[in-house]
Amino acid sequence: MSTPRTLVVMRHAKAEQAGPTDFERPLAPRGHGDAAAAGAWLSARGLVPDHALVSGALRTRETYEHVARGAGPAWSGLEASYDEGLYAAGVETALDLVRLVDDAHRHVLLIGHNPTVAHLAQLLDDGDGDVEAATELAMGYPTSATTVFRYDGSWAHLAPGAARLTGHFVGRG
Repeated sequence: MSTPRTLVVMRHAKAEQAGPTDFERPLAPRGHGDAAAAGAWLSARGLVPDHALVSGALRTRETYEHVARGAGPAWSGLEASYDEGLYAAGVETALDLVRLVDDAHRHVLLIGHNPTVAHLAQLLDDGDGDVEAATELAMGYPTSATTVFRYDGSWAHLAPGAARLTGHFVGRG
């Protein structure tokens, strides 16, 4: 019998239009509240990751900090793993990074960039999950979009169409 796992795929919150480099663009003031709203939504659903894989870009790191703050004390001990490769990763590379997660971690949060995270969320969906969430997912993947999947299996075997869509939320704080 396989262990049920949760994968949360999230696009970073609203960022400033400019920074010293694209990699160093900070969140816009609205992004702080949007990320915190996404964290509160995850917390209200009882979703507490035991592993966070976050792009090394400033806006994704700040998104993670505000998501964790919005989620509250249950997330206080979680340290994110920042991966600079996730910044420019395509969907296959992002999927490969999830496949490298140790199976000891049952609940994983991935925060990255579009179009990669939108494509990843669409790629993973098995088509048999929450219909309302699927409709929202199909309408686009704006900043702070957060998609939750249930997956039964080893992370190493995560494949397209192998995860059940259980929720979708766009943080607007």
